[in-house]
Amino acid sequence: MTGRAFLDVDASLTGRRWVGPTAEEDRLAEAMAQQTRLPLALCHTLVRRGVAPQDAASFLAPALRDLLPDPLTLRDMGPAAARFLRALKTRETIAVFADYDVDGGTSAALLITWLRAMGHGATLYIPDRIDEGYGPNIPAMEALANSHRLILCVDCGTLSHDPIAAAVAKGADVVVLDHHLGAETLPPALAVVNPNRQDEDGSLGHLCAASVVFLMLVEANRQLRAEGVQGPDLMALLDLVALATVADVAPLIGVNRALVRQGLKVMARRERVGLRALADVARMDQAPNSYALGFLLGPRVNAGGRIGAADLGARLLCATDEAEAQALAARLDELNTERREIEMRVRDAAMAQAEARGLDAPLVWAAGEGWHPGVVGIVASRLKEATNRPAVVIGLEGGMGKGSGRSVTGVDLGACVHRLASEGLLVKGGGHRMAAGLTVEEGKLEAAMARLSDLLARQGAGSAGPADLKLDGLLMPSAADRALVERLEEAGPFGASAPAPRFAFAAMSLRARRVGETHLRVSFGDGTGPTLEAMAFGAFDGPLGPALMEAGHQRFHLAGRLELNTWNGSTKVQLRLEDAARA
Repeated sequence: MTGRAFLDVDASLTGRRWVGPTAEEDRLAEAMAQQTRLPLALCHTLVRRGVAPQDAASFLAPALRDLLPDPLTLRDMGPAAARFLRALKTRETIAVFADYDVDGGTSAALLITWLRAMGHGATLYIPDRIDEGYGPNIPAMEALANSHRLILCVDCGTLSHDPIAAAVAKGADVVVLDHHLGAETLPPALAVVNPNRQDEDGSLGHLCAASVVFLMLVEANRQLRAEGVQGPDLMALLDLVALATVADVAPLIGVNRALVRQGLKVMARRERVGLRALADVARMDQAPNSYALGFLLGPRVNAGGRIGAADLGARLLCATDEAEAQALAARLDELNTERREIEMRVRDAAMAQAEARGLDAPLVWAAGEGWHPGVVGIVASRLKEATNRPAVVIGLEGGMGKGSGRSVTGVDLGACVHRLASEGLLVKGGGHRMAAGLTVEEGKLEAAMARLSDLLARQGAGSAGPADLKLDGLLMPSAADRALVERLEEAGPFGASAPAPRFAFAAMSLRARRVGETHLRVSFGDGTGPTLEAMAFGAFDGPLGPALMEAGHQRFHLAGRLELNTWNGSTKVQLRLEDAARA
């Protein structure tokens, strides 16, 4: 890394180098502030997003109507929507085969809710993660084909040649609505709508499956409107699309950003019975944001597919009865607690194994007998975050391993896993750039991981140390008021490929106290004005907590994200403290 570190922090308490705005970014932010009269801190954030001054107003108020693509730009969309509507009009039996994660559950809920509004029903089928694994399987598809004329495969199906062929042989039509990386050949479905088909241009490759389903419903409504028929209110469905987009870690760029932004407004109305019940058990006491979707609601919807009944999350999202929704939400909350306990045990074992193998390779991986397949993806995320490298975690049972992987920005894990499957090192595997799933024979495990590491290294994986902490600028405590935080939120929502703005506070004096086992609360200031409160979650899991607790009279540079914290009806500005360095 060339150039001077921000505030001269080459190695913070967490071992990271701080990187601030370049001289050019500073100049552009100053010019934007003068032209637009926006706060300089917000201008820094916009400049880092590549926003020009003339585009600032439209970026801060994205209009879905301007950003939503024409559904027919996706291949097979016309036939898919037409077949869907024919099943509706002729009252054919419809089955929805969905993946067991949030994206699959919300995709199913979108279709079922839309059909219900049109007076038609559908059978929901979600495979068991352990007994059936990911995606369509031959017995399930044959059984559905025996009693359904149309099967919609959502968030799955692009690689399911044999199961779809089995359903077609039984006389059913199959439509695939997916976003996972496609192979050179497609399954024998009536339509495969997928922005990541190899014959697509990739411009919509950032969409999750729920967004693909939403676009099909847009096209269905358009075809109905051409016949003089009013379709269901699609805007009311955007809370589901927003949840899927954030929980599936889709990049919050382009239309995704507009979908999530509008979806959060819909969710704030608390009109969907299932999401209202889930928000209550998650103790959400303020308006939903992307953090709530990704860390409060998403994991609970996922919990059923991970360690309980696979269809619990989708059933909750489709629920219309208050009592049923509350019961399902309570059960998912219990399962999520159980999932966290299982995850902790697997995480500790996986980290110890990965450390013994070495954390400086292009790929960090671990495998263990009996590791629950429902948590290996989450643990892979933890390893990736800790090492800034792609990570794969595999649970072994009966000589077979089922695993999940997570990648880092700029490294296409899904393509590499797909290649391993084509080379015969995996029983099966696929995914997308940032996440993948795989099944591997235990006897081929070492060879498969060595080959995967080699393929990832060719993309640059493993060349970086701990991730640099990128900062949008420097603030004084007196400038970090509620008005500024609310203006910064206009640049959101924040998430994958759109990180929340981070700011540094230089040479702060502080008082710190421990909260619970691992958290730290800090009050800090520069001695000349008001103090700010900061919260560092998990600070005692690393060096941050002990160092700040022993600060005494020593001053520290602090870095993190500003947020509004509501407690007992009072709202205050708080710093989500992520790093610190001795001044």
